This record gives sequence, C-alpha cells and structure tokens, in this order.
Amino acid sequence: MLKIENVTRMFGNKAAVDNASFEIKGSAFVGIIGRSGAGKSTLLRMMNRLTDTTSGQIVFEGRNVLTLQGSEKRKWQGQCAMIFQQFNLVPRMDVASNVLHGLLNQRSTLATMLNLWSDADITRALQILDRLGIAEQAPKRAEALSGGQQQRVAIARALMQDPKVILADEPIASLDPMNAQVVMDTLRRIHDEDGRMVIANLHTLDTARRYCDRVIGMRDGRVVFDGTPAQLTTSVARDIYGADASFNESATSTSITSPHDDAYAESMLA
Repeated sequence: MLKIENVTRMFGNKAAVDNASFEIKGSAFVGIIGRSGAGKSTLLRMMNRLTDTTSGQIVFEGRNVLTLQGSEKRKWQGQCAMIFQQFNLVPRMDVASNVLHGLLNQRSTLATMLNLWSDADITRALQILDRLGIAEQAPKRAEALSGGQQQRVAIARALMQDPKVILADEPIASLDPMNAQVVMDTLRRIHDEDGRMVIANLHTLDTARRYCDRVIGMRDGRVVFDGTPAQLTTSVARDIYGADASFNESATSTSITSPHDDAYAESMLA
C-alpha cells in the first residue's frame, strides 16, 4: 500500500503541493489530472525522491520513504520507477544500452564506467524490448526512433528495474494520438499482466476515463477529487480545472482550455 499523508511542497511562499493525502491499495492504475501548475509533477517527483517535501509522509508497505538515505534511497528509486514526458534517454546510445541503464542503481561505479553487462542482463533487456514490440530497434540509436518508440524504450528501461510502482509523468503529452494510444495500451497491459501499481499524470479526461481504475484531481496543489472514472463528470471536471475551462468532448478526445493554463506555471510548479 502507498500512503500519501499531508504532503506539502513549498517554493518560496507558494505551495506547489498543499497538504495532499490519499491511499492506494494493491496494484491500481491511478490517473492524476489537473491544469498546468496544479502540482501533479511535483507530487510524482516527491514519491520518487527526486524532489524533497516540505512536510508530510510518503509511506510504502509500512515504511516512510522520505527518511531513506544513500543506498536505501537508491533502492527505493529502483522499486519506484519514473517515466518522463521527454523520455530522458541517452540519444546517441543504442536502444539496448538505454534499457540496461535501468540497472545503474544496482551496479558498481566501475562496471558502469566500463559499460560491462552480464549475458543475463542483456538477454533480459532484449526480452523486455520484444515484449513491447520494439526488439528490432535494439541496435539503433535512441535518437533515430519515433517519439512513441522512444517512450516504449523508456518504459522498457523502467521494467528493467523490476519496480513495484511505475510513475509516469505526462507520458503521452508529446505524442500524436496513435502513438499515445500505443503507449497507454502498453502501460495498461503491464499493469494487468504484472500486477504493478501505475500512477500516471494525464492531460486529457478521455485518457483517464479509458485507462484508469481511479482518478485523482488536483487544483492549486490540493486534491479536490478522488473517485472512479464514472464519477468524473463534466461538472466535476470544472471543479478540477476551474469554471473558466472549456470542454470539447467527443468519442475519441477531450480537450481542455483555460486562460490561466500557461507554460510558465507548469515549469515553476508542476
């Protein structure tokens, strides 16, 4: 079980995350939604220990992960894998090596510097790539792949860690609709087949409704909704995104616009 208890993160006198609390039991697929600057990315980064909290606790399987230091902190970051919007691959490195880098926290500095990998690790990396349908890309440079393929490589790198929790920070925000569907289908299949907890920051309502077992809505750093996709009505969405947000819903997409939704707020607070 993952328990977020009264977690707050301050930047100056502004709360990026403001007293957030919720629990996730079992291997749920949870979506976190909200406008730019709502605190979604900061929350995920605190879970993974990439960003410190100002106050509160993050407890996983009875242990407050915020107290972990050194090797124990790195071990937690291996158990709680992070997938980023911009992939965070090494562009000039081949795909297989990028996947193998999921093991860096488990290796010695010397082995990493010499780029030494066991046959078992290489075989496992190739098996994961095959599972995600991109085994043929293994010898290519990461920069030669499409955005959707690069994101699947990033997912493969996360799986190489054999994590208990996968955090996906806007994993499809920079992808076209077809590749976005492939990536979300991949994450959902990993959840269903492996029983891994997946927590994803998402930017469209239809994606949250289609893929998630549970949806958490954030506004101004606070949790303002926590329920099922069926409960995520347009009225509820307006409470999350603000009364001035407009919704253009169809069978395939939901777009959200707001005059206060700007890139600066995202870069400073999300």
